[in-house]
Amino acid sequence: MNAIEFPWLTAIILLPLVAALAIPLIPDKEGTTVRWYGLGVAIADFALMIYAFWYKYDFQTSRLQLVENYPWIPQLGLHWAVGVDGLSMPLLLLTGLINTLAIFAAWKVTTKPRLFYGLMLAMYSAQLGVFVAQDLLLFFLMWEIELVPVYLLISIWGGQNRRYAATKFILYTAAASIFILIAGFAIAFSGDTVTFDMATLGMKEYPKTLELLVYAGFLIAFGVKLPIFPLHTWLPDAHGEASAPGSMILAGVLLKMGGYALIRFNVEMLPNAHVTFAPVLAILGVVNIVYGACCAFAQTNLKRRLAYSSIAHMGFVLIGIASYTELGISGAVLQMVSHGLIAASLFFLSGVTYDRTHTLMMDKMGGMAKVMPKTFALFTIGSMASLALPGMSGFVGELMVFLGIATSDVYSSSFKVVVVLLSAVGVILTPIYLLSMLRQVFYGEQNDELHLDAVIFDVKPREIFITACLLLPIIGIGFYPKLAMQTYDVKAVELAAHARQVLPVVAHQQPSSLYSRIFSAPTLATSQVESSINISE
Repeated sequence: MNAIEFPWLTAIILLPLVAALAIPLIPDKEGTTVRWYGLGVAIADFALMIYAFWYKYDFQTSRLQLVENYPWIPQLGLHWAVGVDGLSMPLLLLTGLINTLAIFAAWKVTTKPRLFYGLMLAMYSAQLGVFVAQDLLLFFLMWEIELVPVYLLISIWGGQNRRYAATKFILYTAAASIFILIAGFAIAFSGDTVTFDMATLGMKEYPKTLELLVYAGFLIAFGVKLPIFPLHTWLPDAHGEASAPGSMILAGVLLKMGGYALIRFNVEMLPNAHVTFAPVLAILGVVNIVYGACCAFAQTNLKRRLAYSSIAHMGFVLIGIASYTELGISGAVLQMVSHGLIAASLFFLSGVTYDRTHTLMMDKMGGMAKVMPKTFALFTIGSMASLALPGMSGFVGELMVFLGIATSDVYSSSFKVVVVLLSAVGVILTPIYLLSMLRQVFYGEQNDELHLDAVIFDVKPREIFITACLLLPIIGIGFYPKLAMQTYDVKAVELAAHARQVLPVVAHQQPSSLYSRIFSAPTLATSQVESSINISE
């Protein structure tokens, strides 16, 4: 098989899974060999990913690349169909980086190391499969496989209430998966042909009622993972009890699976229903931002505060998806990449802090900047990125979303003003709860019960390296956003054009803008228009 025919994506997906299956055969009593083995596999897979995209991926096209399609179970219509485009490629790289660093962050795991690293590699494989699957059944299979390792990682290596948090996670996400299955079968069996190929499903014409119901089903399923209020309550518990590597993957990758699926399925495959639901997404995004920020401010647990911060930041993804502009959709993708890096760094540093203090309660901390100045500096940089300080990736992503929704010509001025102003309230609250977090943890008087003066050790070289691998791209993207945007710019343009193509034709004499009455779904055009119609205020 020559280089052109080499199944790059299949190799990238299966390498961690096959390696995980081989872990029981490794002779190792103390877990040292397994630890190096797991890290080596993760690095090798990430390197293979970078090589394939560097030499085989064309950044100037929006079409699927590195496509593979093999019949797997023909009787069920299941194909091993994978491909990558501008929407999935940056998220694949994000997945590779964060999983590799999370395995490196788990260096001190001594409880059942074989099982731990086997689950980490299996989860890594399933996450990659979600982002490249082009068959609906394959997507669902990968989505489900990913749930089991997360459940076990929380329930075995989590905190004091780990079983409650793990059970809540699996109940929410497994119940949401039912909606994926039902909605997927509904569109697969709609029409004259039965198919699970996602490209073919995107070209089908669906009855209006069916498309709206399917869109709602997908929105619930992916809204749990994103998460969208009020489907979010599993996340603070999961983060509060998960170990630092688990939280890194939860915030850095799992939430992005929900945002990716919303764009891939709801926007790309169901654009007619998106016309009706887009303003709802924008409103839910605003609720996420304000609600998440307010709840974050009320938390005394360090990781729970960061968890609610993640809920708030994911609200910008919803607003960007709803904007109907290239700038907004591009901002949504950049926000996912940016938040993945920022959240992973903050949750890792919270784990570093916990290792020293053995507590996550901020009211029991204080004065730690004196004994852990390097940790304080790294935590401050991560917090500045999270509150969208100019020069950081978070600022670019949120600014693009704001400009995308503000310049959208499909919403009324009053609606845009409300969305922007309420979102800005969340942005104002963000530095308040993040700076107060830094103050409580690192300033003030030391808690004598922690005995910080007797155990003075700051971040170690391994921990500095992990944090630097996350902070450097955050700063790099902040100063030069094209580092990330060039991977998906062409795809963002296509997605915006595709979404706008099915906007309803509004009579030129109609004085009001589309969506001037937010919850009244406009009458859809009987046929797709070739270009979007700009409607003046």
